[in-house]
Amino acid sequence: MQINGKYRPFESVPLKNRTWPDNSITKAPIWCSVDLRDGNQALINPMTVEQKLEFFDLLVKIGFKEIEVGFPSASDTEFNFMRRLIEEKHVPEDVTLQVLCQAREHLIKRTFESLKGCKKAIFHMYNSTSPAQRKYTFNKTKEEIKQIAIDGIACVKSSLSMSEGTDVRLEYSPESFSTTEVDYAIEVCKAVVDAWGDAACDNQHKVILNLPTTVECAMPNQFADQIEYFCKNFPGRENVIISLHNHNDRGEGVAQCELGLLAGADRVEGCLFGNGERTGNLDIVNVGMNMYTQGIDPELDFSNMPMLTEAYTRLTGMEIHPRTPYSGELVFTAFSGSHQDAIRKGMAARVTMDENAYWDVPYLTFDPHDIGRQYEGIIRINSQSGKGGAAYILEQDFGICAPKAMHPAIGAVIQKQADKLQRELQPDEIYEFFAEKWLNTKAPLNVLEISERHIEGERGAETEQVAAMATIEWEGKQYAIAANGNGPLDAFVTAMKQTPAPKFNITSFHEHSIGKGSDTKAIAYVQITKENGDQVWGVGKSSNVGRAGIAAVVSALNFN
Repeated sequence: MQINGKYRPFESVPLKNRTWPDNSITKAPIWCSVDLRDGNQALINPMTVEQKLEFFDLLVKIGFKEIEVGFPSASDTEFNFMRRLIEEKHVPEDVTLQVLCQAREHLIKRTFESLKGCKKAIFHMYNSTSPAQRKYTFNKTKEEIKQIAIDGIACVKSSLSMSEGTDVRLEYSPESFSTTEVDYAIEVCKAVVDAWGDAACDNQHKVILNLPTTVECAMPNQFADQIEYFCKNFPGRENVIISLHNHNDRGEGVAQCELGLLAGADRVEGCLFGNGERTGNLDIVNVGMNMYTQGIDPELDFSNMPMLTEAYTRLTGMEIHPRTPYSGELVFTAFSGSHQDAIRKGMAARVTMDENAYWDVPYLTFDPHDIGRQYEGIIRINSQSGKGGAAYILEQDFGICAPKAMHPAIGAVIQKQADKLQRELQPDEIYEFFAEKWLNTKAPLNVLEISERHIEGERGAETEQVAAMATIEWEGKQYAIAANGNGPLDAFVTAMKQTPAPKFNITSFHEHSIGKGSDTKAIAYVQITKENGDQVWGVGKSSNVGRAGIAAVVSALNFN
């Protein structure tokens, strides 16, 4: 792309001795959900009243105490939704409804009509202040734009009697704050607070000054400078609440919000999963979970993320990208072989730890159980997966605990199948390929019949002898074999020397039980070394412990 003069760098704020780089986020901000207004207006098919009522109840369940429920003067649907919230008593005592309105008299009065019977409300008034809006949308001077805000506040004050019995607080947004000259934004906001009058001095009714990143144009550090400059230079800063309303046009909404909090903001507006116009509003789930993973209580409950994502997609019709932080389908998934191996080892180590031990599993920033997710999907298998991933799936989903030395062989078999199919393999498919390669083979060696008997030795003998007798088939020909050994496996291995099968020695043997109760079986893993030096693994499963080892030898001789 050619730079042609159409664009220029964002003009930084002349902030001296900035402090935000040395600050830390130590507590949750005041949260305000704008899903039912900003989020809803950005949907291809806006929610019905019934859907919005369900979404409101969901927001309450999560823990939001301030919820912007809409623009009651915009349409009958918005107005009726507000009325149903109040009349059907959906609003808990500790939740405040927020309503949005432009600084226009007839809209203000219609909005107050919607508040009848509401116990607590935030009246959110706005007008745009940026140079582009002044120039193109309104064709007005700075003084004229400021007067719109002042006149709007006067109208709000004169309309308070329409909502008698409602505890009303004021929120004001200089819309497009992100591209407004910061000193001018301070000037307009100061005029609004002054026009509001004595109510602004009440600690329980502080004016909320919402500073919207209506269009994200600055780098996050420049935005932090804007917020710190505003906080340092606004007269009576201690008497107002500074609120953020970030959008995501540069893909930096979360970073800008976090740096804005470092710069002095008290409150955050946003949507679940970043829904909103263009590239979306701030993703409150992302910011809240970022706090949680730093040991800070976000004061919002995301412990059942699957329920939350299901409700969100069902009610809004919006999909959550599989790579969305914390909530996406694939965020706890590893396809890379080295990642899978590290996750498997980290998870295995945690089995011996206290439940609340410090979380340090490689590649997983936090415990999926904390948000209602499960470990089963952490490792998923495709052609990029390595030796440990398939072994982890077999162990976690099917109880097959193959020895580590066998993992490369398992990984190679499963990776070959993934390459062939050119897609991700599901756990059941991984087991099927494993069973086909190791558990169910009958050629070139097949045991048609086998029996054993114990040979009593001389009194006091240290070892007991077992005689094994079998009819086997090797490359289509039958052989009757028999031999003695110190156990069924040893006897069978000795007997196999009577056949044309390759001569071999067992160089590694592992065994464990699988299943529970009457379904418990033994599963054995053997590595054999053939006379030509080749080493292969075999796996056998049987309700008879001795037979599991024999089946594993058969499996190894059949491996190719």
